Amino acid sequence: MSEILQTLTLPVGDESDIVIVVNAVRKSAHAIGFSEKQIEELVIVAKELATNIIKHAKSGKMILSELSEKSKQGVCLETLDSGPGIADIEFSIADGVSTTGSLGVGLGTVNRIMDELEISSQIGNQSGTRVFALKWKRGNDTAESCPLDIGVASRPHPRMAVNGDAYYIKKYGSKVLLSVIDGIGHGQFAHRASSKARRYLESHYEQPLELLFRGVNRECRATRGVVMALVRIDWKLGTMQHASLGNIETRLLGAEQSPRFMTKRGIIGQKLNIPHVTEHKWQENYILTLFSDGIQSHWNWNDFDTKINSSSDDLCRTIIRKLSRDNDDATILIIKGRRYEE
Repeated sequence: MSEILQTLTLPVGDESDIVIVVNAVRKSAHAIGFSEKQIEELVIVAKELATNIIKHAKSGKMILSELSEKSKQGVCLETLDSGPGIADIEFSIADGVSTTGSLGVGLGTVNRIMDELEISSQIGNQSGTRVFALKWKRGNDTAESCPLDIGVASRPHPRMAVNGDAYYIKKYGSKVLLSVIDGIGHGQFAHRASSKARRYLESHYEQPLELLFRGVNRECRATRGVVMALVRIDWKLGTMQHASLGNIETRLLGAEQSPRFMTKRGIIGQKLNIPHVTEHKWQENYILTLFSDGIQSHWNWNDFDTKINSSSDDLCRTIIRKLSRDNDDATILIIKGRRYEE
């Protein structure tokens, strides 16, 4: 539960009010200790939200709050107006959308910058729109000595110049976030979708898996969409979280009883559909595999028993060479519970 440390309500009705809002946000973010880059990003968000009030509702207010939760601090920007409202909130967040009654193209940027973005709105009768945008100050994300052996191999469709698949690996503290992403189709449009999904993960990797799926869904609304699996492992606590939407396959070797990894059908970027996050234990004898449908699914580890003790990178290269389809992009990511040693 967040604790509100300080709140300031600022009226927004003309261009001079935007200057006051920006100065207040800059001062607050500086006091909390945000980096200069993060402060400028918060200024961009403040300008966008205040400008949208004037453009679409003529007047309203912004509530600027400083928050604390456990060991972290953040800034919340909440705007309230009595404008005409937004008919399709999720559509309005897509890049390139700017229509009467929507907040405009800037919401895509707000979604990318802020850790949380909530919008509620009613159409007609000047019911107006409420926007809640929250940014936490990121702490030291230096990874501890990682005992995991992580490997990956990825290649594009043999007849395409760019890869429609993507992957993401981020170690921080005693955790690692891993993802395999498959852009729908092949070529440049699939590449654009998977790249946008990966960039969102890069700037929001500490967020809960549910929020990551929600943010990627918004980020990919103006694309063909993607399917994606996320795994977060805390090697110190011996825990693993998993969530997947679409046909990214997950397998685990080493557990006495293999856990059930739940996967929802659907495409991220077409309809808000948050997959169920499952919790599992993680042990150093485990081998976890994520792979896109460019890898044949009818195989098991017995097919590679002579390579099972190889490094994860070597295993990935072997599997993608032997099992990748000739009509699709292909990506495989393997995580072993202990670091490979020659």
